[in-house]
Amino acid sequence: MRKAGKVVAEIHEKIKEKIVPGVTTLELDKISRDVLDKRLAKSNFLGYHGFPATICSSPNSMIVHGIPGGYRLEEGDLISIDCGAIVDGYHGDAAFSMGVGKVSERVSRLIDVTEKALYAGIDQMFSGNRLNEIGRAVEKVAVSAGYSVVREYVGHAIGTQMHEEPQVTNYWPGSPGPILREGHVFAVEPMVNEGGYETRVLDDGWSVVTKDGLLSAHFEHTIAVTESGPEILTRL
Repeated sequence: MRKAGKVVAEIHEKIKEKIVPGVTTLELDKISRDVLDKRLAKSNFLGYHGFPATICSSPNSMIVHGIPGGYRLEEGDLISIDCGAIVDGYHGDAAFSMGVGKVSERVSRLIDVTEKALYAGIDQMFSGNRLNEIGRAVEKVAVSAGYSVVREYVGHAIGTQMHEEPQVTNYWPGSPGPILREGHVFAVEPMVNEGGYETRVLDDGWSVVTKDGLLSAHFEHTIAVTESGPEILTRL
């Protein structure tokens, strides 16, 4: 899984270099495909329930699952990129959000808080702790900043399948959940909305947007619970 994670991290780095005004989201998907081919890895997004690309590209009020296409990034946009890789049968999965060119304080603050929420959740991933403490920590950071966390879409265990049980909520669901043990691996992925947490799906059947049309940001890492604490597998 470390190998798969490193491929995902490389895809992120290559795409970040090309996120500038004027680039299309389809061109960003091409970057992902090139890294996967170079590393002899497979995409776990392409073909998943029919999804047609190797990345999800979700601008502005789009939360997740945006299909790459002809949309050209504009100065001031917020763009979220989610992607994964399979190496030797094991999966990696991660996402990031960033601003395009010069962005407003509104955009930069939402991105910053969402990333902090992710790391607050990761900080709970010690053997013996309870799974749902992750979501409690994520929610505390987001809500204290005046935002909401999406409830319909959550994190998940990950291994020889991209989505495995149990799920990892980004909020406190009312019970502590199972005990974390060494060797457990989870994809933790807060989606934080500027307004309410309600969502809707567009006519393409994939793209999920905020119901109120306000901005959303998304961060994700694949993390292993180890003897020495959480190990992030999807960063260089």
